[in-house]
Amino acid sequence: MDGQEKNQDSDRQVKRVLEALLFVSEKPLLLAQAREVLGPAWEPSDIRRFLTELAQEYAQARRGIQMVEVAEGFQMITDPELSAFVLKLTRRVRNVRLTKPSLETLAIIAYRQPLTRLEIEGVRGVDAGGVLETLLKLSFIRVVGRKETVGRPLLYATTREFLDHFGLKSLEDLPSLEELKGGSPSLDAAVLPEAALPGPPPRTEAAPIRASTGPADDLGDLEKTD
Repeated sequence: MDGQEKNQDSDRQVKRVLEALLFVSEKPLLLAQAREVLGPAWEPSDIRRFLTELAQEYAQARRGIQMVEVAEGFQMITDPELSAFVLKLTRRVRNVRLTKPSLETLAIIAYRQPLTRLEIEGVRGVDAGGVLETLLKLSFIRVVGRKETVGRPLLYATTREFLDHFGLKSLEDLPSLEELKGGSPSLDAAVLPEAALPGPPPRTEAAPIRASTGPADDLGDLEKTD
């Protein structure tokens, strides 16, 4: 076997491993997580290339499973076109219903983060304690520090779970404030929850995936062939 064939075999094995990791991951698989499994010889750029190639292969084959990049990672989802069939089996929609106050607060945080509870309440004009507690429990927001001012209040920001729920790769995918204002300079987009945040993608999920278990031996890192 020549060097080129060895490289091809090595690449195929990496893609097989990544496919298996995606299959059992409940949350988007991050490049750093994949590298921990594959070994330090594999650069994040290599891993991203393999994942992108896998996604293209799935898309071209028009399979029932798709690979998407979301929340700074990659994830397997069922094809939204097949959701009606999937729901006949699972009867479970991957959806968290947020109240209007929760959406308002989440939109404010998403566009102005990091900010304090007092700053949020200054925009909404009502107490935000209960809503913040709910968003924290849903892992849509997190505490990222304290503001260097009187009382050193907590600072809140959005999370990867927030990006995943709304189908965003990053915060840069949020609509711009200019788009949301629609040309009206008096309109504050941060208090338009339904416009500011895109609806979650129509993804469905079946029962939790169980990974097949084999020998528990430590297989070590995956060797990279130069």
